Amino acid sequence: MILSVRGVSKSFSTKVVLHSLSFTVKRGEIIGFLGLNGAGKTTTMRLITGYLKTHTGAIALCGLDPVYQRKAVSQITGYLPENNPLYGDMKVREYLEYVANVKKVKDYDLLIRTVGVKDVLSAKIETLSRGFKQRVGLVAAMMGEPDLLILDEPTSGLDPIEQDKIRDVIQKFSKKNSVIFSTHILSEVEDIATRIIILHKGKIVFDGKKPRGKGAVEKLFKKLVKN
Repeated sequence: MILSVRGVSKSFSTKVVLHSLSFTVKRGEIIGFLGLNGAGKTTTMRLITGYLKTHTGAIALCGLDPVYQRKAVSQITGYLPENNPLYGDMKVREYLEYVANVKKVKDYDLLIRTVGVKDVLSAKIETLSRGFKQRVGLVAAMMGEPDLLILDEPTSGLDPIEQDKIRDVIQKFSKKNSVIFSTHILSEVEDIATRIIILHKGKIVFDGKKPRGKGAVEKLFKKLVKN
C-alpha cells in the first residue's frame, strides 16, 4: 500500500472543509479525484504532501508521516499543484538542474525526452506556453520516480494535443507507481483512471472502480453532487 488516509478532518477557522476522510491507494493505481469547486480536493492533496496539518485522523505515505517526516516523504512524492510555482526568470535547464539537486537525482534525460521538454531547455520559463510550463512542472514532479504522483488539474487550460501528451505520460508513469489527479474533465477520467473518488462538501460520496461506458462517469458524478 502506497497511501493510507484514515479519519482525516480539516477546518479553516470555523469552517469544516473535510469530514473524516478515509481511503487507501495501492501501487499502480490511477485515482481520478473528483468534486465541485470547494469540495476539498486541493486541501486533501496538500494534507497528503505535508503542506497542511490534519486536525484529526492520520495519513501515512509508505508508512511515513507527511508532516513530521516531510523530508523523507518529499523524496517519494511528486506534486504538481494547480498553480504551477515555477521560477519564470530561470531557463528550463537551470530550473530542472535545481530540482534535481534538491531531490538528489543525477539522471533525468529519459524523463525530459518522455515528457517532451528537450527542445525548450534553453528557453526562459516565462516565455513558455501554458502547456510547456505544465510539462516542465511535470518533469520536476516526476524526478526520482516517486512512489506517489499527485497532480492538481494537470491539463487545465491546455489544448487537446497537450492534454493527450500529459495523459500519455501519466499512464506510462503508473505502470510502476501510483497517481492521484484531480480534474473537471470527466472524459479524461474515463480514459486513464483505474478508480475514482468523488468528494462532495468535504465528504467521500463514492470510492470505487470507474463505471464503464461512454458518459458513465459524468452520469455518476452529476447524480452524486447535484444536491
